[in-house]
Order: sequence, then C-alpha cells, then structure tokens
Amino acid sequence: MLRAVIFDVDGTLAETEELHRRAFNECFAANGLAWHWTKDDYHRLLKTTGGKERMTRYMLDIGVDPASVDVAALHRDKTARYVALMAAGEIALRRGIAEVMEIARNGGLRLAVATTTSRPNVDVLCQAIFKRPADAVFDVIAAGDQVAAKKPAPDVYELALARLDLPASATIALEDSRNGLLSAQAAGIFCVLSPGDYTREEDFSAADMRVDCFGDLAVWLQAKLQGQTG
Repeated sequence: MLRAVIFDVDGTLAETEELHRRAFNECFAANGLAWHWTKDDYHRLLKTTGGKERMTRYMLDIGVDPASVDVAALHRDKTARYVALMAAGEIALRRGIAEVMEIARNGGLRLAVATTTSRPNVDVLCQAIFKRPADAVFDVIAAGDQVAAKKPAPDVYELALARLDLPASATIALEDSRNGLLSAQAAGIFCVLSPGDYTREEDFSAADMRVDCFGDLAVWLQAKLQGQTG
C-alpha cells in the first residue's frame, strides 16, 4: 500500500537549475574568477552532483588545482546569491507538482524530500513558493548535506525512508535526472521520471514510469489511491 511520496527538489519540484547557474556565475565574477558557465557547460557539469563537487570537477577540467581555491567559501557565496534570487520570486513549481501534492495529502499520504541540495536551499525554496517553512510543507526532509554520499548513491533516499519509518515498497519517488533515478532505485523505490530542462537528453530507459509532465502522474496517483480505498 502506498503511504508516501518522496520528491527530489532541483528540476523536480521546480526548475531551479538556471538559478543555480546564474548564482555560480555571479559568485565567480564577484570573486575575480574568469570563469563563466554557459548552459552547455552546466548541462555537462550536472553529471556531477553537489555544488562544491561541481566546482571541483570544473577546476580539474580546466587544469586548476582545487587545493588552490577555497571551494567551501566560494560555495557559501554562491548559496547566498542563489537564496537572494529565490527570495526575489524568480521560481515556480513545475507544472503538475501542486496537483500531485494535493492529491497525495487528500489521500492520506505523507510528503517527503530526498535531495542532493542542502537543507537551507530547501527552506528557501519552500518559503519562496509556498510562503511557509519547509517543515510545514513536508513531513520529512532528507538533504545532501546530511548524508555521506550524494546521488546516484542511495544514501539520501535511505535517510528519507528511515525518517518516514516506511519500507521502500510503501513509497514512490519523483525525479528529473538519471542520477536521481539511479539513487531512488538503488534504495528500492519505484521511481517516476519527468525530465527537466537540463536532463532531457539523459538515458531514462530504466525508469519505472516516465511522464512528460507531473500532471500526468496526478491522474495515475488519483486512480491508485481510489483503488487502495475502494
């Protein structure tokens, strides 16, 4: 029996990746770095999960020793800029997500987050979109800064399951990327995939279900919940 829906954040709840790219570029310019990530650059770099890890990957690619740069400080600056963009209202839920959340809540399901991004980013996004704290929107939040290994490792989904106190079979995961798909499935969770703006060319052949829009999932979820109570 389905008991909970677990949401990825970046690219799933909202198309946040372009804001992340803008924040990285603003950070680089403000810190005197002659780096600028184009959309093509960022599409490639997204194969590496985590902001600090992404910057490290880029430095290795261009021949810069990561030890020569304070990556943690750069990432703090980038996060502050991302938060400012988010707070300015330059974000919205992906189409169909609000409907899925409403159907899930009305059907007695719990809502959780399993994300590579940090907990402060989840808090800011929820405040910007829902005008409420993240804990008032989701029953459980598992974030990338709370686990040892990020997606495609299963750690963050396993943390979400532990906090929900549910088996994987009682949940479904919503994702937009191959790394997210691999992470959810490694934790034994049925994964519904809807590609985002930066992930459309990835291989999703292993997805348990693929939808063009999360609104299509809403129809399936409504029918499933009616079957559980019928």
